[in-house]
Amino acid sequence: MDTGQSSIEPYQAKSFSRESSVASSLSLSRSLPHLIDNDVDSESVSEAGDIGDRSLRRRHSAGRSSRLSADDFIEQGTHDTSRQEQDILHDLRAFNTASVNKTLPEDITASPLPTKSLLSPEINNSGKEEERVLPKSLEYISCLIHLAVFGIFGAITRYLLQKLFGPTGARVTSDGSILYLDLPSNMVGSFLMGWFGVVFKADIARVSEFVAIGLSTGYLGSLTTFSGWNQKMLDLSADGQWVYAVLGFLLGLFLTSYSIILGVETAKGFKWLLHRRASSEDKFHCLKVNTFQSHIVSLTLMLLLLVALLTASSILLVKEFDKGTSEAQLWFGCLVAAPGVWLRWFLARLNGRGLGKDSQNLRWVPFGTLIANVVAACVMAALATLKKSVNTRTCNTVASSIQFGLLGCLSTVSTFMAEFNAMRESDYPWRAYAYASFTIVVSFAIGTIIYSVPVWVIGFS
Repeated sequence: MDTGQSSIEPYQAKSFSRESSVASSLSLSRSLPHLIDNDVDSESVSEAGDIGDRSLRRRHSAGRSSRLSADDFIEQGTHDTSRQEQDILHDLRAFNTASVNKTLPEDITASPLPTKSLLSPEINNSGKEEERVLPKSLEYISCLIHLAVFGIFGAITRYLLQKLFGPTGARVTSDGSILYLDLPSNMVGSFLMGWFGVVFKADIARVSEFVAIGLSTGYLGSLTTFSGWNQKMLDLSADGQWVYAVLGFLLGLFLTSYSIILGVETAKGFKWLLHRRASSEDKFHCLKVNTFQSHIVSLTLMLLLLVALLTASSILLVKEFDKGTSEAQLWFGCLVAAPGVWLRWFLARLNGRGLGKDSQNLRWVPFGTLIANVVAACVMAALATLKKSVNTRTCNTVASSIQFGLLGCLSTVSTFMAEFNAMRESDYPWRAYAYASFTIVVSFAIGTIIYSVPVWVIGFS
């Protein structure tokens, strides 16, 4: 009798525990979907442009797989929940991962046999292909090298577009008009961001994730510059042309935002044409960098290319430095372009992270891109003030080179527009205009204090 009673009591306790767990599950399940939906929308728009080195850290997570943005929310929720709620979050995380990376069979039945042995060799090998083939340190080194190489090419392209459309070329842009020198590069970079940073980014990542990062963050991010745009408007306002400065911001925002829209739409049409061809899916299969040997070869080639670019820039800088020409600023800028790209890439890890104890506030704000653009704009304004106060050839060459290379690559318009476009198409389109207005107003206001006020007070020519 005692034995029976003792066997019943644990069962009753276990049943009560299970009922409590179910009750907690039901209460949590009612609140989680709405929170997760809002959080996914907020985080996805802020990560539309870049997430920095988090793309690599996710590969080294416990699951070694890509997850939905909601998974980060679920992971953060486990710190402040009870054990039963953590179990539910764990199940949601497992479902989230499975729904992204695996195609569930139509008929799911319980089987006593190991499911792994029932899978085909292709399915079994797919998990191995997803595992990293390089150590974490080499992956970071490869990313940094790709970012540096593509960043230098982006800076060179920006310089060529300045010459092509500037006063010495087609005379479309100039320093004293709302059509500022970097407007063509910002428009071209935003257009290409629609192609290679939005529509075809996943396809490029299937060939090489490092090329995708280098192309979108390195090349397109360095091809466009927010700090240069802000500085040209500061120059106009310092000369008393406030109307032109305001129109320059409005026109620049309008043209770059529609450039990325045009890029996305044309890329979608081109992708639709590619998918009509049956052989298009496997067209670039031979180019995939998915083995240790191919990664090492790619890393070696990019390293050699980086050394060649830095060597050529150094030699040409020595020849042009004493002349103080724009070519000297270009080659000096190429030497300092890489740190700007790297810093912006590391700051991008803040995109979608939010504020507060639980990092749940303002998750829709891309704080990484915001900080990069505002800081670069402020430092560029400070260097512009320094050039006017010192006013020597050497100072002008060094300061202009840092403005063009380091700060031009630290700030970006293409990523800024990718985030703006994602917010505009989200359930809360007002966020796009709030984000753009805040970035522009804060950068211009601080720049006015750093640059315009000394120009007005001291009277620099």
